[in-house]
Amino acid sequence: MEGAAAEGGQAGRGGGARPLPRAARIGLALGGAVALLLGVLLVLDRVFPPDLSRLEAVGRVVVDREGRVLSALPAPGGVWRLPVSAEEVPRVLVDLLMAAEDRRFRWHFGVDPIAVARAAVGWARAGRVVSGGSTLSMQAARLLEPRPRTLRSKVIEAFRAVQLEWRLGKSGVLRAWLTLAPMGGNLEGVRAGALAWFRRPVERVGVAEAALLVAVPRRPEALRPDRHPSAALAARDAVLRRRGAAALPEVERVAALAEAAPSARRAMPGLAPHLSREVARGAADVVRTTLDAGLQRGMEGLAAEVLAALPARGSVAIVVADLRTREVRALVGGDWLAEGRAGAMDLTRAVRSPGSSLKPLLYAMAFERGLARPSSVMEDLPRRFGDWAPENYARGFSGRVTAAEALRQSLNLPAVALMEALGPIRFASSLKALGAVPRLPAGAGAALPLALGGVGITLRELVGVTAAIGDGGRAGALRVVPGVATAAEPVVRPWAAEMVAGILVQGFPGGGPAGVGWKTGTSWGGRDAWAVGFDARHVAGVWVGRPDGTAIPGATGRSLALPVLARVFGVLPSVPRAGAEERVAALGGGPRAVDGLRLLFPPAGAVVEEGAVTIRAAGGQRPLVFLVDGVPLASGAARREVGWVPPGPGFYRVTVLDATGAAVSAPVRVRAGE
Repeated sequence: MEGAAAEGGQAGRGGGARPLPRAARIGLALGGAVALLLGVLLVLDRVFPPDLSRLEAVGRVVVDREGRVLSALPAPGGVWRLPVSAEEVPRVLVDLLMAAEDRRFRWHFGVDPIAVARAAVGWARAGRVVSGGSTLSMQAARLLEPRPRTLRSKVIEAFRAVQLEWRLGKSGVLRAWLTLAPMGGNLEGVRAGALAWFRRPVERVGVAEAALLVAVPRRPEALRPDRHPSAALAARDAVLRRRGAAALPEVERVAALAEAAPSARRAMPGLAPHLSREVARGAADVVRTTLDAGLQRGMEGLAAEVLAALPARGSVAIVVADLRTREVRALVGGDWLAEGRAGAMDLTRAVRSPGSSLKPLLYAMAFERGLARPSSVMEDLPRRFGDWAPENYARGFSGRVTAAEALRQSLNLPAVALMEALGPIRFASSLKALGAVPRLPAGAGAALPLALGGVGITLRELVGVTAAIGDGGRAGALRVVPGVATAAEPVVRPWAAEMVAGILVQGFPGGGPAGVGWKTGTSWGGRDAWAVGFDARHVAGVWVGRPDGTAIPGATGRSLALPVLARVFGVLPSVPRAGAEERVAALGGGPRAVDGLRLLFPPAGAVVEEGAVTIRAAGGQRPLVFLVDGVPLASGAARREVGWVPPGPGFYRVTVLDATGAAVSAPVRVRAGE
């Protein structure tokens, strides 16, 4: 019995649940603890989220079409805190940063246990802090929320560091450090530091410069290069010699150590100040524009020279754009922040009377509708239009002149007669189609004074209208930020625009580049002086006057604005436009019987190899004129084909004109040969 009972007891115990192995119990306990810890951290993260407002309150960087810095705009409070990410800076900068501050950055979770243990041992032995043990993540947390350097602050920073790694990842933590690291004075972040200390974008800093940007944040005021150059140099060299920077090739290290450190703070870049503030409103941290930094700098230098010679309170505005794409390449809005010159006002957007500068569009529309042709004889004689008796600016009259001469001399009576025949409403509609919505006096409608500038328009809009004359009548608003240009119907037919362009291409009175078509304008009383022009590649406009609207005695577009326009085209790459005076007579016939002028080769959108290309046309009234990007090609008077050797790969526009002024054109791409 006892044996049986014993056996039964053994069987009972053997049939029950077996205890878990000790390792399994430990694993479960650890797993539970980890889960509990993660849960606590998740709750704390939700209850106490990190404050990222300083990282978001950054300035703006405005760059040109190739990414070159035009202007930097400070963050609120006047702090130069400019955004940057680890992907935008040279790899050597990130490598030196981790070597100097956090060699295990890629492996820890925000807190480095090894560094913490080393710091604790050092504190215990020395009775004071020997090494801080702060990771880059903890430094980023301190930069986001500055606190006194206490043990409690260290604990909070450690928690925040884990949060930042959790929320932002390694790249986000680096972005925070690179954007917020103090660089001395009111400079924060490596982008601001690179611009202030080296006058170059952070993307282009070298090894020595990268090392200085890593060193300065350790003691930003004591290591400021402009105040303590020797200390800054020693700190930089210490970064270059650190054991963790061993991956740096020795030849680069030696060269970097030999470089001098900067000893002065540079001014922040400030090109295109008016446009920079315009495009930066509500935009991304880095704003790309269509401007060309080199050309912008040249135009601002030119404007400064012009301003020095102007009467008191006089100012100047300049716009230069690509004729085909309508992308603005340079824009001077006035004398930035100058007292007495309304320096904060962008004068390229100021609404003014354009004087006679709209006459080219009027003549093109009149030519298109058969109201005149360049050789038509018109009368410049006293005449009344209802109760209005317009006069020429010089108060005299020229008698009988051709339409081409009337436009070149900017005679008023022929222009008003054309406006009467064309209709002011039709003209105003064309202005609107070109992006220049007419600003008329309150309660007034479109009327004959439109021919002489009786409408409000801006310099940007006027340049857009002028571009249509130089670009075959094609509409298209100016653009200051990159984007896809929207296709638009021509406001006037290409042959009519080309007729006017041929009339306007003439030499500058005081000398200047050849092959530029230009027109001037003067508002009533000499309040606004205008000059606009185009060659085969660019369109440009100049306004000179007083921002307050008061007159400059004796000011005219020809005397004040035209010499500036000549200098503008003197700075631009010379691309003369076809349309010399001897061709106007051939274009003067207008659209008579045209036997289907056609461009046989190359067709629109064709891709051709480098080398000789034969351009062929059919129909039309000979002689034919062949042009590439507005530049005529030599050909026989009776020929319908011509040879052309492209200067290199790229995009070109091939055009054929016949004797009546009819035109056909096609965009062509030249591809590099095999």
